[in-house]
Amino acid sequence: MGERRRYRKRADQVVVAIRLELEGAGFAYRKWGGEQHCKAGDWLVDNDGDVYTVDADSFARTYRQVGRGHFVKSAPVWAEQTAAAGSVKTKEGASHYEAGDYLVANEADGSDAYCVQREKFEAMYEIDG
Repeated sequence: MGERRRYRKRADQVVVAIRLELEGAGFAYRKWGGEQHCKAGDWLVDNDGDVYTVDADSFARTYRQVGRGHFVKSAPVWAEQTAAAGSVKTKEGASHYEAGDYLVANEADGSDAYCVQREKFEAMYEIDG
C-alpha cells in the first residue's frame, strides 16, 4: 500500500442524491463485485452516472447541500493507492478493487472505507493542503 494522504473532492464534483425515506428493511443490490445493502434513511447517490447508496450517518457527516437534490462532499477523505487487487469491507457490503485503485476513508484512522478506480479518483479529488 502507498502512504495514506488527505484529499478533498474538487468543488465542481456535485452529486444528485435523494434520501430513501421508505418503510422497511432496505434492499440489496450488486455493485463493485459484491452484494451491497442499504437501509431506510440511507441516500441514493448519482455521481456522474455511477449510482450507489451511502449510509445515512456517513452522508450527514460528509456532504452538504448546494441546491435541491444537489450535494457536494465537503469533508476531507484519506486515501492511499493500492499495490495489489483486493477487497474492502464497507458499511454497505464488500467492494473489490484492482492494483492502482484507491482505498478511501472518511476517517483519518482508515474507517468508513470504500474503494475508487484510479482514473475516477484522480479526476474527482485533489490533495488537501
